[in-house]
Amino acid sequence: MWVTDKSPADNKDKNDAANRKIRLEPPSHGTKLAYFQVPPEDPSRSVEEIEKETAAGFASIDAVHCRPDTTRDPRMHKTKTVDYIILLEGEVTLLLDAEEVDLKPFDVVIQRGTNHAWINKGTTTALLAAILIDAEPL
Repeated sequence: MWVTDKSPADNKDKNDAANRKIRLEPPSHGTKLAYFQVPPEDPSRSVEEIEKETAAGFASIDAVHCRPDTTRDPRMHKTKTVDYIILLEGEVTLLLDAEEVDLKPFDVVIQRGTNHAWINKGTTTALLAAILIDAEPL
């Protein structure tokens, strides 16, 4: 939705900051505002199918490097950002390396560069908003 290229941002810049290739991470020293959906799990899909789809999705947003350890789940990833994430609709489970956290609407997650995945065990698509801020990697 919106990207800043540096901090502090330049409010005099007349360019449309959303008019650019979609990438997972913001630019170095920048920020990104985005929303994303997590559809309900489909038990008929194999791990191989999920891996293939996830790998293609991450490649399309220049984020292949964000998937260093997918041992627990093919959707696991981490970024070199601090993320403020708000669940707006539905329910999701935040899958971490050693735990799971169930989230309900208006729960807020501060994601600090850890490996994670979003899993929807419900029946309706979840909608989340995220602010990603460039950070030093773990």
